[in-house]
Amino acid sequence: MLHSSFLSESSSTKFALFTSVVSTSASPSSTGNSSLLQMGLKWSRNASSSSGGQGRSSKARGRVKRRTTKAYGRQARERVLEEEAPEMSETIPSFKIFPGQAFPLGVSEVDNGINFAIFSQHANAVTLCLSLPQRGELDRLAGSMIEFSLDPRVNKTGDIWHICIEDLPRSNVLYGYRMDGPKDWDKGHRFDSSNVLIDPYAKLVEGRRHFGDPKHKLSKFLGTYDFDSLPFDWGDNYTLPNIPEKDLVMFEMNVRAFTADESSRLDPNLRGTYAGLIEKIPHLLELGINAVELLPVFEFDEFEFQRRPNPRDHMINTWGYSTINFFAPMSRYTSGGGGAVSASWEFKEMVKAFHGAGIEVILDVVYNHTNEADDKHPYTTSFRGIDNKVYYMVDLNNKGQLLNFSGCGNTLNCNHPVVMELILDSLKHWVVEYHIDGFRFDLASVLCRGTDGSPLNAPPLIRAIAKDAILSRCKIIAEPWDCGGLYLVGSFPNWDRWAEWNGKYRDDLRRFIKGDPGMKGAFATRVAGSADLYRINKRKPYHSINFVIAHDGFTLYDLVSYNLKHNEANGEGGNDGSNDNFSWNCGFEGETDNADIKALRFRQMKNFHLALMISQGTPLMLMGDEYGHTRYGNNNSYGHDTAINNFQWQQLDARKSDHFRFFSEVIKFRRTHQVFRHENFLSKGDVTWHEDNWDNPDSKFLAFTLHDNSGGDTYLAFNAHDYCVKVSIPPPPQRRQWCRVVDTNLASPNDFVCEGVPGIGSTYDVAPYSSILLEAKL
Repeated sequence: MLHSSFLSESSSTKFALFTSVVSTSASPSSTGNSSLLQMGLKWSRNASSSSGGQGRSSKARGRVKRRTTKAYGRQARERVLEEEAPEMSETIPSFKIFPGQAFPLGVSEVDNGINFAIFSQHANAVTLCLSLPQRGELDRLAGSMIEFSLDPRVNKTGDIWHICIEDLPRSNVLYGYRMDGPKDWDKGHRFDSSNVLIDPYAKLVEGRRHFGDPKHKLSKFLGTYDFDSLPFDWGDNYTLPNIPEKDLVMFEMNVRAFTADESSRLDPNLRGTYAGLIEKIPHLLELGINAVELLPVFEFDEFEFQRRPNPRDHMINTWGYSTINFFAPMSRYTSGGGGAVSASWEFKEMVKAFHGAGIEVILDVVYNHTNEADDKHPYTTSFRGIDNKVYYMVDLNNKGQLLNFSGCGNTLNCNHPVVMELILDSLKHWVVEYHIDGFRFDLASVLCRGTDGSPLNAPPLIRAIAKDAILSRCKIIAEPWDCGGLYLVGSFPNWDRWAEWNGKYRDDLRRFIKGDPGMKGAFATRVAGSADLYRINKRKPYHSINFVIAHDGFTLYDLVSYNLKHNEANGEGGNDGSNDNFSWNCGFEGETDNADIKALRFRQMKNFHLALMISQGTPLMLMGDEYGHTRYGNNNSYGHDTAINNFQWQQLDARKSDHFRFFSEVIKFRRTHQVFRHENFLSKGDVTWHEDNWDNPDSKFLAFTLHDNSGGDTYLAFNAHDYCVKVSIPPPPQRRQWCRVVDTNLASPNDFVCEGVPGIGSTYDVAPYSSILLEAKL
């Protein structure tokens, strides 16, 4: 077989590679079990790139032919060099190639070389593309590649294409694939051999080295591997935190945004990196949380909005909900622009440091869609070009169009056996390789849909995750809805393992605290653990992930400062983001100098935080709420690499003695009091509701006592009226007295007194929009 391989037109010096290949089916007597690939690297300053198709020999010297092809009805101009250049200036090493093996998928080191294996059921031509480490990293991403065409007779087992190459470097090689196959768009195919595609099983991905670097805005992404580095040293005394779910206090945060601002006072090379997080662990310990939930850290392209003119082309994706690859850590979160290998090492250092501090690491993972967008404006980097019909849900009754239950243009075909295996392998990789403690699954209702998009009662993927031995120690958390209307709060298929983001908790607490009528009963149900949703089979209160604020939507400060969203900076005319925020601006929209309004807002933030931390279930708070971060009313700030998203450390310093102090003390109070962390749902002996007015929709006051077996009861009262309520306090347990720990109406430091203030009488005046906590002490 004689073929030619051509290089990218973006390379300053054009090359033409001509390879003469002895067939891999040659007799063992002449080649052993391999074929010898003799490669001569020829210089050709007139040669240009092709789409990777087969070349043809020609006796005419120096002639370049233009060929026009059609790809799905769109013409593409290709230049095809038909003969080798007459002069050879240098050679590259010869390689022995072997048929290779089908497993494991991805790149692996085997006895006779480096093995490459990739799945594609519908491709009819596969070409492995390699870039060797002779040149600079970024230059290689846009430069020359060596191409190996795989022979389906010897390099294919079932639907897996494979090849083994001897004497390849053990690291610093970039690789990808060209795929060709049926052009039947209506049948769901999207093959285009002009694209060099990322291996779905690539464990590392190289792209631009620095986050948001405009000089490399259109940088390509390729897989790479590293078999040279020694195994990471987790340490002799290293242990996993293994914190029981009922004891977790979770902190949702963005790796970059947490330290990117110069107010972090970190070295510029550390800002916005995994290493930067390590430097700020003392803050998290002072706050009192014991688990971080990291916004997506799988490789993504922060410049995806800027690849074509559009209303969002001024934005940079800082949240990362647009996955390129499910195995590779985000390479631009490593310090100093170190690249993919450095990112993997530094990520492990971060996890090790968190675990050393007793903090678990939970990843927000996006398996519902990828970065490859829709059919109108596709951004093909991997799955779409490898086997679109397998990896994505397509509507074969509607001309093969992509189904869109994610709101992002495509929907991963999660319950297809091949895609399910990919997801499981990815999750297990993060647990085994990176020691991750759990996962929060974005738009997890997508994972409950069949290959045609219809909901499944017992989704195979959800069950497999719940039953997998390697994942058995992990927290698994669903965001139980999607953009197709599949709302599964309280009914997510769970096998008694899955926890859920409790969207009803968020909405009911917001509505009660701001004073909506008729919400008292719902508020009581939520703070008691949402038994109406989760008391079924063997589910527990901690399967409710309680939150008032998350990354999408208002911050806590904005929840009490804005009635309306203000998303004009997003470029969509304010049409993006949710309109159902259940917020209240306390009397003025946005920033104000009115002291009374500011005091009310501060009081309401404390009310929300206290309610969250005394609720049965697992609390989750958002980074920045501990000092009152504002996004100025933007409730969909995914595309702003600015102070809108970035943690403002100088504001934390300014509010350390009041706002932060209250938030920190309440968290620590929860962690040291078992009455807020019941293993099972509350029984009659666990709580007394001081209420005989449940059916009055105008009643906005709720009081109750949580009983402790040792007598250390806790009394709580929440007043959402705009007037003071004089409440009768029940007698304390025998030989004890009530002490005031919390009164959100009081100024710091009196709003929280850990040891308690004695002298509480038989009544207490609970101020408007305030809450109290009393503890029975000896």
